[in-house]
Amino acid sequence: MVDIPNYHRRKSVGVKIGNITIGGDHPIVVQSMTNTDTADATATAKQVQQLAAAGSEIVRVTVDTEGAASQVSKIRKMLDAVGCKVPLVGDFHYNGHTLLTKYPDCAQALAKFRINPGNVGFGRKRDAQFATMIEVAIDLDKPIRIGVNWGSLDPALVTEMMDANAKLAEPKDAAAVTRDALISSALRSAAAAEELGLSRDKIVISCKVSGVQELIAVYSELAARCDYALHLGLTEAGMGSKGIVSSTAAMGYLLQQGIGDTIRVSLTPEPGGDRAREVIVAQEILQTIGLRSFTPLVIACPGCGRTTSTVFQELAEDIQAYVRTQMPIWRETHHGVEEMSLAVMGCVVNGPGESKHANIGISLPGTGETPAAPVFIDGQKVTTLRGDNIAEEFKELLHDYVDEHYATVTESSEQLG
Repeated sequence: MVDIPNYHRRKSVGVKIGNITIGGDHPIVVQSMTNTDTADATATAKQVQQLAAAGSEIVRVTVDTEGAASQVSKIRKMLDAVGCKVPLVGDFHYNGHTLLTKYPDCAQALAKFRINPGNVGFGRKRDAQFATMIEVAIDLDKPIRIGVNWGSLDPALVTEMMDANAKLAEPKDAAAVTRDALISSALRSAAAAEELGLSRDKIVISCKVSGVQELIAVYSELAARCDYALHLGLTEAGMGSKGIVSSTAAMGYLLQQGIGDTIRVSLTPEPGGDRAREVIVAQEILQTIGLRSFTPLVIACPGCGRTTSTVFQELAEDIQAYVRTQMPIWRETHHGVEEMSLAVMGCVVNGPGESKHANIGISLPGTGETPAAPVFIDGQKVTTLRGDNIAEEFKELLHDYVDEHYATVTESSEQLG
């Protein structure tokens, strides 16, 4: 963890979600969502496990049909049976009031309900159906998320606010009114939930849009107007680098302003791609800013005309993959290893210097340089590697460093005792 100049975390009400607490002084939490058919309990439980193993601390599942609702309790039992305690959140739209009351085992198995006020009901039915969901939450002592999305805003509210805006001497543009409607929808719904008896420490709010500047504007205003815990995310961020850059640009700014208690990076997976990619990106956003540490990150140079060989690129990729593979083990056995820094550099220009700044680093030979790779540990050169087995030898040095410098969890507990 690093100190962020002038960083002040927004004070929000803490909310307990299963075995996780968000808001207040608690760490910012990473969450994700399955894209399996929840009616397929085996496939959904498997993906939840994969997301949790990648570091998702809360996982949301779609509950849109009776088939899905009937399997949620089974999914929870399957996860518990393998020791996966990650909280499950049910994502409800249109028929949540029916599913939660018809399938009480589903409601009980979920750690939180996500309610979209834009489609919880329409006309006279809206308030009653919203109230039904809140009453279930109160009866079961469950928190909710009021999840507003500009793609599904309550049309009656938008019309009301557009009409009021048109009567102003200096009307706002449509985009500004839409932002106001997002915030009003969330705050009105939260207030309605409280009036029904749900306490503030059971309410999380989100107002999602897909534009970077719109997200910054909405959450900056929302944070100033309430102390509810805030779930932060750019909806429909997109695929690949576009989705990563957009999410980082928007959430990185807000997080550094102290806004956000839990985050999700909503990446569109590439065909056949790994759903857990969005979890890793969310972790990397928090870690590169300095708000949390999840896994050692590998510093590596971009390469240039001095590094015509791909050896350092392959080694950097290999070491990062090795670290991520080891982290589930290290997390249980070695306290603080997630804050370790690594460097894999490609030539003599910045290689030795960057390697000295890392806990453990290696500077590979660039084009025309002596075929030798000095290794630095905590700023001191300890050895030089040569030959075709550099990757495995460096991994051995890395493994030894972890064992020697990070006390095991058991050892740490004994020392504290």
